[in-house]
Amino acid sequence: MTAVLRHNDPPSLSARLRHAQAMTRPLMLDIILACRRFPSLGQSERTARVMRLIDAEAWTDAALALMELELPLWQIRRIAYDEGEWHCALSRERELPDWLDAAVEAHHADLSLALLSAFIEVQALAVEVSRPSVPTVRPAPDLLYEPVACENFS
Repeated sequence: MTAVLRHNDPPSLSARLRHAQAMTRPLMLDIILACRRFPSLGQSERTARVMRLIDAEAWTDAALALMELELPLWQIRRIAYDEGEWHCALSRERELPDWLDAAVEAHHADLSLALLSAFIEVQALAVEVSRPSVPTVRPAPDLLYEPVACENFS
């Protein structure tokens, strides 16, 4: 794995977001490089909007636009400010009660970093859950294994 790929994988991005004091343009561009849909869309209106928001340093709006673009099935469940930190939760089933929902939560002192931390956690979860399109092959049976007929045909 190259150094660039290791630098932009979800665990290292998550650590970088956790330790960042404020959002910066290079950090935001590294997050975009880790996205799957953003580069493949070319210069559509939605990707151009995200880039305009980044140029304007509207980090929270850029984070929300990027989440809308990359995670169309996920929605913000909760944004709360408590004791100097923003707490964000993303969910696929926002209408479920809290105790039934499997929301992804993140927190940070900066709102845009809290949103992007939750975004990266969802992307890491999606990478873990992704399955190949071809079914897996069962391993070869043990050589000492022999099926035995147990029926009485008398």
